[in-house]
Amino acid sequence: MTHVPTEPDAPATWPDDPRGAQAIANDVVARVLARAGTARSEGETVHAEHDGDQLDLEERSALRRVAGLSTELEDVTEVEYRQLRLEKVVLVGLYAGGEAASREAEVSLRELAALAETAGSEVLDGLLQRRQKPDPGTYLGSGKAAELAGIVRDAGADTVVVDGELAPSQRRALEDVIKVKVVDRTALILDIFAQHAKSKEGKAQVELAQLEYLLPRLRGWGESMSRQAGGQVGGAGAGMGSRGPGETKIELDRRRIRNRMAKLRREIAAMKPARETKRLSRKRNAIPAVTIAGYTNAGKSSLLNALTGTGVLVENALFATLDPTVRRSRTEDGRVYTLADTVGFVRHLPHQLVEAFRSTLEEVGDADLLLHVVDASHPDPEGQIAAVREVLGEIPGIGDVREIVVLNKADVADPKVVGRIQRRERNTAVVSAHSGEGIAELRARIAADLPRPGVQVDVVVPYSRGDLVHRVHQHGDIDHTEHVATGTLVRGRVDEQLAAELNRAALPAS
Repeated sequence: MTHVPTEPDAPATWPDDPRGAQAIANDVVARVLARAGTARSEGETVHAEHDGDQLDLEERSALRRVAGLSTELEDVTEVEYRQLRLEKVVLVGLYAGGEAASREAEVSLRELAALAETAGSEVLDGLLQRRQKPDPGTYLGSGKAAELAGIVRDAGADTVVVDGELAPSQRRALEDVIKVKVVDRTALILDIFAQHAKSKEGKAQVELAQLEYLLPRLRGWGESMSRQAGGQVGGAGAGMGSRGPGETKIELDRRRIRNRMAKLRREIAAMKPARETKRLSRKRNAIPAVTIAGYTNAGKSSLLNALTGTGVLVENALFATLDPTVRRSRTEDGRVYTLADTVGFVRHLPHQLVEAFRSTLEEVGDADLLLHVVDASHPDPEGQIAAVREVLGEIPGIGDVREIVVLNKADVADPKVVGRIQRRERNTAVVSAHSGEGIAELRARIAADLPRPGVQVDVVVPYSRGDLVHRVHQHGDIDHTEHVATGTLVRGRVDEQLAAELNRAALPAS
């Protein structure tokens, strides 16, 4: 196992230093976040003028910690002792071997550190172990788990976060050795989603994902969880009235969870018609749909604000916005289209979340154009692209959607990295949602790639049907208009439905 190095060239070694675990733990406090390159950008959130008042962000940060007000008592014999503080965590990851695998594991661990901070914890240390595959018992192996227990104890941590998904037995065995709470990457992401979900549908989707994760991980065979026994069996001695298989406490909990999951699935299914009605309404009015997708914290909400000026929540945090946001915009020639901001993706996104949010992600498959936003300043932008496409590949119909890879944060990105991605991707746009660089060019690219109406019309629309002329201006391509004695002469291209309505209402040309 290796410590994540503080500097790029620092050697990575497992802590077998003769100074002891305490000295090592003191040396590596906050090591994981000491260098730039996490999934979350360094520093506070910086807003641009088009981000608006950010009222949602004010609400989220309304509760703040005030330092220096501690009244903890050393003698707690006469009062109930309670302490409210940030969790102090140590991060642990595995990699199979080799320099490339080591770099990838370090990037993933730094991303895990950003996730832990977003969830409200304080990262003390990060450790990587070179191992071909996880130990089926304790994930790390019994020896390394015992060494980790010493580091955790000396550093004063109360939680260990594993950069991977633990089997229920692995988590229990690791907790038994380390003697503190153990959380895996999946549970951490689910916790962030639970904090940030706002809409009724978003909360239901997150709760469903949490219950699916929790169901196989129920544990405990203590007094309240003991098995029922019929007759004079062992020490139970229940006697008459208790014979039979009975039902354990854990089985009752599992039954309640399954009932709750079934109810949540019914509620989410009941919300689907409303979403489909809105989608059909846009299709009926021939309004093209543009969907923004990408890695978490790549700048999707900032890009939506830059394109529409709507003031959607922007925060320098992972999964800051979960609920999809749809806004209306116009091309330079006046055509109306919608922009939808979707939930962000991440490496190893829990499959429970993909299943729970599948109904929301269907918006991507029904789009006419996909803006795939990439953080060009990230250490591994190609990894971000691959992670997003892996999730998008599970959505039906996504293969038919035209994609523009939007390289965001160009004002702080390495030009060599930008050029490398441009050579690899066929359709790219380089922008900075914060500074406004490239936004005008992106608007022009969106207008060029949006589907255009294909039915030619040359009709005279009576003055009493000005609504039809208005719809032609909104959703069609007009070559010529002229006011004649009987109505408005319109020549141009519209969609099939509008063309049929125009032909029914049209007057003979004079």
